[in-house]
Amino acid sequence: MPYDSARDLDRTDWLILGALQANARLTMAELAEKVSLSQSPCWRRVQLLERAGFILGYRAQLDRSRLGLGVHGFVNLRMENHTPRTAASFERQVVALPEVIACQNLSGQHDYQLEIVAADHAGFARIVREKIRSLPGVKGIYTSFTLEEVKAGGALPIPKRWRCCAR
Repeated sequence: MPYDSARDLDRTDWLILGALQANARLTMAELAEKVSLSQSPCWRRVQLLERAGFILGYRAQLDRSRLGLGVHGFVNLRMENHTPRTAASFERQVVALPEVIACQNLSGQHDYQLEIVAADHAGFARIVREKIRSLPGVKGIYTSFTLEEVKAGGALPIPKRWRCCAR
């Protein structure tokens, strides 16, 4: 059963995606039970969903504060120009910065938004001064800091009609 888009997914596929998104450490036996399949067909479906690109990978969600990354902030950038060459060079270099945990190309007042973590404010300032300012095409830098993280690592919404006990 080839998957080209979300329209090709059936109830069981959605249940598998919801269950794995809630807990990627489920054994195949646990996952199969949650979605009412035996292990072999469940494993085959997971393999198909991975090959089709619906499942991009599996990872642990880490606690940044416990790892000594107590400062979390956002840097909005304006670019000098919007040429494909400048954008490609900027994006290639920003992806290589480990302190940048997310980067979005935006519409509106700013061109990019970077999500950055650091041990402390001095470290955050060093990242901005030494790394972000030197990125190709950067014209303006506007920073803000997280006061309180209300929701993080959010799961993608699963359509209501496909949800079940998987959460």
